[in-house]
Amino acid sequence: MSPSPSPSAPRPPLTVLLAAPRGFCAGVDRAIQIVELALARYGAPVYVRHEIVHNRFVVERLESLGAIFVDELDEVPDEAPVIFSAHGVPKSVPAEARARGLFYLDATCPLVSKVHVEAGRHHEAGREILMIGHAGHPEVIGTMGQLPPGAVTLVETVADARTVAPRTPAALAYITQTTLSVDDTAEIVSVLRERFPAIQGPHKEDICYATTNRQEAVKAIAGRAEAMIVIGSPNSSNSMRLVEVARRAGCPNAFLAQRGADLDLGAFAGLSTIAITAGASAPEVLVEEMIGTLGTAFEVRVEEVRVSDEAVQFKLPRALTG
Repeated sequence: MSPSPSPSAPRPPLTVLLAAPRGFCAGVDRAIQIVELALARYGAPVYVRHEIVHNRFVVERLESLGAIFVDELDEVPDEAPVIFSAHGVPKSVPAEARARGLFYLDATCPLVSKVHVEAGRHHEAGREILMIGHAGHPEVIGTMGQLPPGAVTLVETVADARTVAPRTPAALAYITQTTLSVDDTAEIVSVLRERFPAIQGPHKEDICYATTNRQEAVKAIAGRAEAMIVIGSPNSSNSMRLVEVARRAGCPNAFLAQRGADLDLGAFAGLSTIAITAGASAPEVLVEEMIGTLGTAFEVRVEEVRVSDEAVQFKLPRALTG
């Protein structure tokens, strides 16, 4: 990081275009509340299978409160409560928990659960399912794990859409990961519909409202910014998509940063306008931290650019509210 100017030196002006909506979505907020309320009700430790959301700041704060994050259920003691992450899990995971008699809470985002239900309905109707998503992502693993092996085929790219060879083209459906690029997904769906006119899709698009809104907010400011900071973790799909969207929408100098300390302030020398947004698992405190870091080297003027308002809330599990 470049050294900050001396207190007597004038700081150059810098306009920060702040995207809105940004940061936490309702599913992330619910998942974090589930961990916090479980700790308050049952006491530490509470175990969490995988990162509750993809943000190290959030995970480390919950660890400080007594949450223990594990990769698999065999790391959870028999008497301890366990929480499943917001990304969802294969059916085999709650089945294993029940077999062991574990008390568990499911923090799966309701919009991810909606996709799980869709997949089940298509399967019951005898349709082969194509899932548009990223291999290895927990949400994709969880969704494909709702059905028997081979029932769902993953389609990651337009090239995949052009070459995929379903066994039953006349009885075909598609579902999608909730955190994809809206534009990329539309292109993939277009290819699938062209190749398989009878393919069934969701009644309402699977890409969640928060992903869509955050991408639209980035598009609204990308053309005005000389650089864009996307606050988020490298393993956060929706954050990485925001970087891609910004670059395509007119800001090639868009990049991911997790904390204010990650910034090279010298890289902004000579710039007059930059933009900031945050992925759906990044808390607002990190946005404030990022602006504060910029303020050590620049005279910052913040202009919030809002494209939509969000008032979505999801109910918490009854076990925590009764």
